[in-house]
Amino acid sequence: GRTDGGICMLAVLGQITTKAGIFLPGTIDYAGTKFSDVPTGFGAFSTISTAGIAQIVAFIGFLELVVMKDSANGAAPGEFPGDFRNGALDFGWDTFSEEEKAFKRGVELNNGRAAQMGILALMVHEELG
Repeated sequence: GRTDGGICMLAVLGQITTKAGIFLPGTIDYAGTKFSDVPTGFGAFSTISTAGIAQIVAFIGFLELVVMKDSANGAAPGEFPGDFRNGALDFGWDTFSEEEKAFKRGVELNNGRAAQMGILALMVHEELG
């Protein structure tokens, strides 16, 4: 899918930052569980409550259905699948030649593919111990 690579990039980054000891400050629930108490990977499911996991899934669903659309917020549809600029963020995209655009889209796709392999390897490593 068009967002699989992006989700995997975030997952790999999440693994790297938390394994490096960088956590959000404060608590994740009213019981006082700190963000730093939540393990990485599959272990998080045993620490976060069912209601907390439901909130995460609902938020991701909201982002997928409302915010992260090719033509969200009344913007015109994107130039290509995965074009999430939505008329807000551009970073000079319109100044690139067609060849530069194709190259940058290819780089992004390859980074996503690498991240998919990376998070798969991290998950396998976690399960094998």
